[in-house]
Amino acid sequence: RKPVVLKGMELGTCTTKWTVEYLSQAEGPKEVKIHVSAVPQMDFLSKNFVYRTLPFDVFVRRAAEVKHKEYFLSEDEKYYLRSVGEDARKDIADIRKQFPILAEDVQIPEYFEKEQFFSSVFRISSAGLQLWTHYDVMDNFLIQVTGKKRVVLYSPRDAPYLYLSGTKSEVLDVDNPDLDKYPLFVKAKRYQCFLEAGDVLFIPALWFHNVISEEFGVALNVFWKHLPAESYDKTDTYGNKDPTAAARAIQILDRALKTLEELPEEYRDFYARRMVLRIQEKAYRNDYG
Repeated sequence: RKPVVLKGMELGTCTTKWTVEYLSQAEGPKEVKIHVSAVPQMDFLSKNFVYRTLPFDVFVRRAAEVKHKEYFLSEDEKYYLRSVGEDARKDIADIRKQFPILAEDVQIPEYFEKEQFFSSVFRISSAGLQLWTHYDVMDNFLIQVTGKKRVVLYSPRDAPYLYLSGTKSEVLDVDNPDLDKYPLFVKAKRYQCFLEAGDVLFIPALWFHNVISEEFGVALNVFWKHLPAESYDKTDTYGNKDPTAAARAIQILDRALKTLEELPEEYRDFYARRMVLRIQEKAYRNDYG
């Protein structure tokens, strides 16, 4: 249940074939919805990017450029494609359906049963792009097909230090964090790896990760259901909704906290601390070391 970089995996012909020219020709002018940002650090919480649509071949060429003659926001804007299903609200991302020609070039490592498969997310990033720190509720492989990435990871047990808003951390710049604003961040133990073309990073569910594209690159994220299928929200097309039992528990906790507001401050503080102790006693693991 820890991240690991797998090297020398048999991934198919994608590692040699997927040049800018080949990608452009293979899927041609089909339209794709992309993220466009004027700054390298994309923030999903503040939405410091815009969504735009481009023909796939035009998008690939632009994403591979450093300076753009044609652009939406600025000549050095960054591009990011995260493939989605035909209907993003109902359908999962599956490279075999959205990019069938490219899918023929990929051999996904068989570390899970076929019925556990959830999605295969095709990703393309401009050089220098940094994605927000977040966790996913399913195990996944980050298959780096071309280009280089740096990935910074944090254990689930360091969640108290990551200033979470939902599944995402408010700390954007993990290399130079604002410690006046996020003083507890220094307590989070940082793990880091560098992915070369052909490397596969296993990211266990609930591990936080922040991804920096050091070069223009193409990747494939493969998610699978580590828990029994009924544990997951059936309406979740992105694989980032908390397991149904966890979501129910959070709703119950919110109701309990609302009930505590009926008490005077001194009593509210006392019973809140008792609740915390009870949660620690009943639910915390004691084998983290």
